[in-house]
Amino acid sequence: MSFFDLTGQTAIVTGAATGIGEAIARRLSAAGASVAVADIDFSAATETAAQIPNAFAVSIDITSADSVQKAVEAVIARTGKIDILVNNAGTAGKAAPIGDQSEEEWRRVVDINLIGVFLCTRAVMPLLKKQAYGRVISIASIAGKEGNPNMSAYSATKAAVIGFTKSVAKEVATENICVNAVAPAVVQTKILDQLTPQAVQYMVEKIPMRRTGRPEEIAAVVHFLASPDCSFVTGQCYDASGGRATY
Repeated sequence: MSFFDLTGQTAIVTGAATGIGEAIARRLSAAGASVAVADIDFSAATETAAQIPNAFAVSIDITSADSVQKAVEAVIARTGKIDILVNNAGTAGKAAPIGDQSEEEWRRVVDINLIGVFLCTRAVMPLLKKQAYGRVISIASIAGKEGNPNMSAYSATKAAVIGFTKSVAKEVATENICVNAVAPAVVQTKILDQLTPQAVQYMVEKIPMRRTGRPEEIAAVVHFLASPDCSFVTGQCYDASGGRATY
């Protein structure tokens, strides 16, 4: 018996050109899924998709409802259906005390980390309901549970993603659609380039394993949540934090 098999399924992974999203795309492809490598950087998405079996690039700006809808339509035109959505695209935002945060920067983080998750989930939900099956996984963060200093916008939006996940999961709980989130601690990706060394050190020091996570480790958790085997798990936030999470 093959567990977590995704043969014949189609997945959209946002922000999949690099980092955690790329690792998720590779993992889901290896399990048999056709994967839409969806990213605002279409050139990078094309390069990544070319390296992954059964993958193809899709241009998407998750802050634009029109762009999201066009991306969904492009996937449908290519594979005929969507079974899995992984809301991975995100930004750390500016690392600074609240007094040094601009309204413009805050709104940008909200647009990407929260509104983007809403727009993508809303766009695929009618399709999942029609076929009476689906899996939606959003990448939150341990910062959404504990709050990281000098990362107020990031922490707030990731907390909102967890609440959004639990709410939508209850809406569709009887329709064979499971909606879950994953809350990583700090993971070694390019997003760390947006932070100061002090901010990264703070996060690593709070991890009992005393190291950053690897994208592949997050992808492994997402794989289960994206699979048919995840049939009685919904509305949950799975921590992948090296022991940092306390609740």
